[in-house]
Amino acid sequence: MVSTLGVAVVGFGWMGRVHTQAYVRLPHHFPQQSVRPELVAVADEVPGRAEEAAGRYGFATAVRDWQEVAADPRVQAVSIAAPNFLHREIGIAMARAGKHIWIEKPVGLTADDARAVAAAVAEAGVQGAVGFNYRNAPAVQTARAMIAAGEIGTVTHARVRLFSDYAAHPESALTWRYERARGGSGVLGDLASHGVDLARFLLGEIDALTADTAVFVPERARPTGATAGHTRSTGGELGPVENEDYVSCLLRFASGARGVLEACRVSVGEQNTYGFEIHGTKGALFWDFRRMGELGVSHGTAYQDQPVSTVYIGPGHGEYAAFQPGAANSMGYDDLKVIEAYHFVRSIAEGTAYGATLDDAVHSATVLDAMARSAERGTWVSPG
Repeated sequence: MVSTLGVAVVGFGWMGRVHTQAYVRLPHHFPQQSVRPELVAVADEVPGRAEEAAGRYGFATAVRDWQEVAADPRVQAVSIAAPNFLHREIGIAMARAGKHIWIEKPVGLTADDARAVAAAVAEAGVQGAVGFNYRNAPAVQTARAMIAAGEIGTVTHARVRLFSDYAAHPESALTWRYERARGGSGVLGDLASHGVDLARFLLGEIDALTADTAVFVPERARPTGATAGHTRSTGGELGPVENEDYVSCLLRFASGARGVLEACRVSVGEQNTYGFEIHGTKGALFWDFRRMGELGVSHGTAYQDQPVSTVYIGPGHGEYAAFQPGAANSMGYDDLKVIEAYHFVRSIAEGTAYGATLDDAVHSATVLDAMARSAERGTWVSPG
């Protein structure tokens, strides 16, 4: 028997739209799911944006104040896609109102923010999912299984990279993303948070790290109107970029493996160059988000001059079969969010957490805070 789940979306920029489309697509890709989302309410403070979203996607109610969503008894689950500085306030309020929450990373500005939201979710007894979508790629799921099975031996070292050019243009508007008080730790929270989650998901806990950060575009023009995504702005008053454009970090894992994590939002010529290389005593694994359905695999007994084969992901790898019938058919970014929505709704239906949780967000945020401390002190630090 199929039941409905009243859902709301708070913050309807690009990510709010992605969440909404994931809810709409969920029954098509996972028809076995006994609980199906119903679009009840959308909230956004920008005049007209919520009404436009309701008209396009069919939300029953459009409001500007997210507190109306918290008070709405029809809403059982909420996607929180608002700016980072609102994550803590909205997340806690929704949990205390008895709403399950699917919240975008990094869950606030600091590890304390993530802990506060996690504590509210635990106290309320609701489910909490976090937007670490790259772990949902079937190739990443396959890599994790291969590592766990010892197919590349003992992991010795790894590199995780997240390079993008979304902030490379000097006319990119000085939005909340570039302010310490509203955006938090810049590229750390935006991209490196995904890198930390991938590293932990694949290789386990991080014991120690040393990091370096930099700001390469020190000033930007303030926007003269409402913004969404990565808007350009000219003619506005110049203001300082307060948080990091770039971070590089050496990692020591509890397993004894070593790692390098590097992230940049101003990398000219790099469009979503996200991925990893993981080396073990018997082989290696390679993944590039831009070729999401391919996993480079080297394993065997040759060691020296051992070749790398390309495995084309197909049914049997992660949740791939929910989207395509045969190997090497492409999946996309939005598909990863559909998988995320499936994990969230399944968690609610079964009362057991699936996918990335608030605990994962706390761990990631703790490592990000350690990176910031290390960059400031110029020393190795422990995330604990």
